[in-house]
Amino acid sequence: MLKSDKWIRKMCLETGMIEPFVDRQQADGRVSYGLSSYGYDIRLADEYKIFTNVYGAVIDPKAFDPKAFVDYKGPTCVVPPNSFALARTIERFKIPRNVLAICLGKSTFARCGIIVNVTPLEPTWEGYLTIEISNTTPLPAKVYSGEGIAQLLFLESDEVCETAYADRKGKYQGQVGVVPPRLN
Repeated sequence: MLKSDKWIRKMCLETGMIEPFVDRQQADGRVSYGLSSYGYDIRLADEYKIFTNVYGAVIDPKAFDPKAFVDYKGPTCVVPPNSFALARTIERFKIPRNVLAICLGKSTFARCGIIVNVTPLEPTWEGYLTIEISNTTPLPAKVYSGEGIAQLLFLESDEVCETAYADRKGKYQGQVGVVPPRLN
């Protein structure tokens, strides 16, 4: 069942599911973030990996070449036309064993051709979420550190899963920075 703002607030205060936790939506000229009616709008930190073809790298998830991107830190990030960047959230997550969160892009960015990959946060996963940002337009696209980028929706099961992310020692468990693809 999809969970409401009351449930999300309670879980964050009792279990530290989201830290830092912003108790209500904030905007003030920024792309909104914080608690919403049935979700939580997450923010971008100021760390990015911008994909580039400067070094002629090939994208291969089984043999990822770090020369495929450049590291960047700043208040904004310009994603090149028809390109891609990785970023991370300001928030750190600790997903309960009976909860699945789903990350969906915000319509403010989608209306500009900026797409955030749909990503699950599995039961017992912990860490900072790596966000995949695609610029589908022929123009450079700007995103803003410290502002909303996507929304998490929380689904709670009436029973706990038999094998959770931490049980199987998931490869992205406890990630801290912007984490590129891993095989193991």
